[in-house]
Amino acid sequence: MGPKSKTKTTDLLQTLEDFTSKDNWDNFFTIRPDSFEWYAEWPHLRDPLLSLLQTLTPPPSSLPILVPACGNSRLSEHLYDAGYTSITNVDFSKVVISNMLRSNIRSRPLMRWRVMDMTAMQFEDDSFGAVIDKGGLDALMEPELGPSLGNKYLSEVKRLLKPGGKFVCLTLAESHVLDILFSTFRLGWKMSVDAIPSNPSNKPSLQTFMVVVEKELSTTVHQITSLLHNTSLHCNSEQALGLRESLQNENQVREKLSSSSDTLYSLEDVQEELTKFSQGRRLQLTLGAQGCSVFSYRAVVLDAEEQSDPFTYHCGVFIVPKIRAPEWLFFSEEGQWMVVRSSKAARLIMVFLDTSHTNATMDEIKKDLSPLVKQLEPNENESGAQIPFLMASDGIKKRNIVHQTTSPLTGSIIVEDVVYENVDSEVSCIFPSQELMFRRLVFERAANLVQSEALLIDEHSTKLVGETVKRKANSSSKSKKSGSQIQNDGAYNQLAVYHGYVASSYHSGIISGFTLISSYMEKVASSGKMVKAVIIGLGAGLLPMFLHSCIPVLEIKAVELDPVVAHIAREYFSFVEDKRLKVHIADGIQFIRESTSSGAAQSHSKSNSSSYTESPTNGSSTTSHAEDVEDTKVDIIIVDADSSDSSSGLACPAPDFLDESFLETVKDKLSDEGLFVVNLVSRSQAIKDMVVLRMKKVFSHILCLQFDEDVNEIHFALKSESCIEDNCFSEASLKLEKLLKFNHPEIGQKIINATKNIRRLK
Repeated sequence: MGPKSKTKTTDLLQTLEDFTSKDNWDNFFTIRPDSFEWYAEWPHLRDPLLSLLQTLTPPPSSLPILVPACGNSRLSEHLYDAGYTSITNVDFSKVVISNMLRSNIRSRPLMRWRVMDMTAMQFEDDSFGAVIDKGGLDALMEPELGPSLGNKYLSEVKRLLKPGGKFVCLTLAESHVLDILFSTFRLGWKMSVDAIPSNPSNKPSLQTFMVVVEKELSTTVHQITSLLHNTSLHCNSEQALGLRESLQNENQVREKLSSSSDTLYSLEDVQEELTKFSQGRRLQLTLGAQGCSVFSYRAVVLDAEEQSDPFTYHCGVFIVPKIRAPEWLFFSEEGQWMVVRSSKAARLIMVFLDTSHTNATMDEIKKDLSPLVKQLEPNENESGAQIPFLMASDGIKKRNIVHQTTSPLTGSIIVEDVVYENVDSEVSCIFPSQELMFRRLVFERAANLVQSEALLIDEHSTKLVGETVKRKANSSSKSKKSGSQIQNDGAYNQLAVYHGYVASSYHSGIISGFTLISSYMEKVASSGKMVKAVIIGLGAGLLPMFLHSCIPVLEIKAVELDPVVAHIAREYFSFVEDKRLKVHIADGIQFIRESTSSGAAQSHSKSNSSSYTESPTNGSSTTSHAEDVEDTKVDIIIVDADSSDSSSGLACPAPDFLDESFLETVKDKLSDEGLFVVNLVSRSQAIKDMVVLRMKKVFSHILCLQFDEDVNEIHFALKSESCIEDNCFSEASLKLEKLLKFNHPEIGQKIINATKNIRRLK
């Protein structure tokens, strides 16, 4: 090229202010058709680039490589000559593509050349094992134009790379370029930064850096690996300082993200990652507001793990009301995966409502959410199916609020009368009626759990006027609460609680466990003594009242922490005390511990004072120390107290009731053939396993009763070193049946049938 041509090229470079202009580049490549290297030359690129490509599969000859914004650089030619023959070159300049095709068609026939906009390339997803960019991103990232084009281009890179593929960006590493690189490839990409070696020069110049990112199918946030060292840098101090500062700041950001399990991403951060399913992926993000919606939302996106049955929905939305957000089922990751499995959705978007949504109707929420969740829908929706909105339902047909109050200990408490949509054939056969009604005790702190549920009867005619529900999954007496509220009806005042029937299957399960000590109970009854029981957790008093009526040999102490709850049991659930049934307002754990220690203290006191007492009829009589101690023992201890902390994963009981120290206290309090019963409500298998391990450390024999349709499990522990043999259960059940007294034999049969499902835990 002569002097005149060189002058024209220099002038063009000086006037090429807009590196994103197709016309400018056509002019440039017309004037300068021969090779032009903007950044590092091949001798400096060869070793680091070939070493990197050798880590990829398949072998060089079949590794598909994309070179966007190829220009008239000879980079592709050198790669081809090194054995990488499956190269596709892209540029939006027809001039340069024509020139490069013409010069390579014979010597490099397998090389492909395409006129294409690098921000919108017409290739299939996952088409390339490597994308090598030499200055292309830098050219798009003109500071005055903003990051829009750069974002579009990098989105294409992410789309086109195969999993495990690598994006090689040769860049001058200006701060605005690094910002977009770091943020775009922050989630689920491994990244490293190195300097391309160059010849030392007395005059510092701009150095080329190689940023490499590897595509992962994950949401892990990795630290950026820096391969830089002072001897590799031959650039001005400002460029080196800026790069090191950017790396340090970004790694600090990534450290915070990786150390937090509650990281909230924006939709922009993850939208590209979510175009496809990734089994077992879970992401938390914020949706909406700032002009694109009325409200903002916190959401969790969960891609289901593989399952044998086909999914019902390709994508679904599950709305969680504010009052239920703290529950373990929605609060914990394990609980959320349970919701995913039950929803039958390949991708579930769980959206959490808060106080900002209080005055909005559900229709308004759905309308506002629809365009937002549409952006989270995976591309695999070939049928064009709509995204369904899912919500929990409890099958309540009618609801009447009878009483509502607030307790300093328990919080908001509701007493309500309900009519269910579904009919339990068992209760409807026992009590034939048009409509059966139940009274429920609900603690708002655990809004999906109903603490107690009682059948109502017409107190004048004793004709039943309510209807029960056949227990579905997650809906026992500790079941879900919702449904439409109805106004108070004066006719309800004629109804009374019927204590001869237990609506809760888990209550029947607790009583069925008595078969484990039925021989002992029979022996106590025949001696004219009483079987002593302590029930921790009164609730509405339904279990104590039922036991009081059906087992005359039972003497019961019910322990309730909250006096407000005890008052509600008396006022709204017809709970009454007598000489065989007493209520103690106390902490259940302290009650057991203090009664144990006070018994020992009482025995010690008697031994120090006198070994006999005067009797008005018999004169003096002696009382042995062993009898004193035995009087403090209890035959049955039942823990049926809910947990105030729904995020613990235990809805019932509170975790303190399962501490090893308390279990030891229980064992000490029990009589030699005593029975310990725990109503366990948890959806976490890990927590259930933990409970069993703790109980096994203290008790020799642990048994369990599970309900197919219920979240409750009843665990039984025996103090005795011996345990009823499996082949003796039928005989033991008959003994229990003789101890039970019912107005309706069918109710007793339900309890006896439950004994057949008690299993020993080994």
